[in-house]
Amino acid sequence: MHPRPGIQRQFFLDWLRIGAFGLLLTYHVGMLYVSWDWHLKSPAASTLIEPLMRLSNPWRMSLLFVLAGAATVWMFRARPAGLLRERAARLLLPLLTGVLLVVPPQPWFEVGQKLGYAGSYLEFLGLYFSGFHGFCPGGRCLVLPTWNHLWFLPYLFVYTALALGLARWLGPERREGLAERFGRLAGWQLWLLPMLPLALWRVTLYPLFGSTNALVDDIYQHASFLTVFLLGAGLAATPALFDRLVAWRWPALALALVAWWSIGLVVEHARSGAAVPEAWREAQRAAWAVQQWSTVVALLGFARRHLDHDHPWRAPLNEAVFPVYLLHQTLIIALAAALLPRALHPAAEAALIGGLTLLLALLAWRLLRHTGPLRPWFGLPRR
Repeated sequence: MHPRPGIQRQFFLDWLRIGAFGLLLTYHVGMLYVSWDWHLKSPAASTLIEPLMRLSNPWRMSLLFVLAGAATVWMFRARPAGLLRERAARLLLPLLTGVLLVVPPQPWFEVGQKLGYAGSYLEFLGLYFSGFHGFCPGGRCLVLPTWNHLWFLPYLFVYTALALGLARWLGPERREGLAERFGRLAGWQLWLLPMLPLALWRVTLYPLFGSTNALVDDIYQHASFLTVFLLGAGLAATPALFDRLVAWRWPALALALVAWWSIGLVVEHARSGAAVPEAWREAQRAAWAVQQWSTVVALLGFARRHLDHDHPWRAPLNEAVFPVYLLHQTLIIALAAALLPRALHPAAEAALIGGLTLLLALLAWRLLRHTGPLRPWFGLPRR
């Protein structure tokens, strides 16, 4: 995180960012082994680890948007002029790299496994860049070209642009007034009140729009993620608010676990073949929002209490996060395609895929950080 001059660097937010992207890598390895649809599937896929995967589903990306909202406020206060241009280069250049170079192997492996496509990678690239829409696994046609796991980047750029436009429209006095009013909230209010709009979006918008990651039609996710992005900005505007969350970290964690358990009950009831009353579905959606924000509050509180310190590994890991995020999913899928035919034990296979993915991504980061012209194309700041 990059606080403005005069505000001490929030080391605990850096550690949360590093941990959140590490969790994302682990989660995507797990997607090989669950029954949910994904780009590639292991023959050992089952429902066994799905409760653990559901443990992070509601809040994993919300935490990243909270952190991004906080970072945006500090960057704006430090250097408001040209910030949008700077963020465009930092977010959209790696997105272009991803769409053109990093992501294409993912749908190639996907159509090979799901549809038996036997064309070479070069032949597939011709279809990929021509916008071919004839690959339809499970009746859902792939949209090519695609950004797949990099959808976070255009969303973050749009939210940043909206936030900067709002900040300039409000002006300094009204911005300070809003920050002052937000800064009066007690810890329990910071925990409980945001659940209300998040639950409203989940109960009303999610049944209508679902989640698409396609930017233009993702109404529910925009409502939810823009809400938590602005909450992160509000917290960063008055950093003392993070201290107020420390006292509520244990209650927030307990409520998040209760919500996770209740969601699992509805999932298992539906899996048994029994009818699920609509009231249960609405309660499940509300529980999603409770788990979503309660977990974020708990993580902020625990991190503020235990991780607000520097370490020699923090700065390099913080720099490595972006290129590792950019590369990790393609590495996971390519390694899985190579290892799945060997029929290893699923636990050993998953550990090997995850370990090699991290190792190769970190090696790529070490190489890229020394290539000046390529740095911004892979998520590294210009020297």
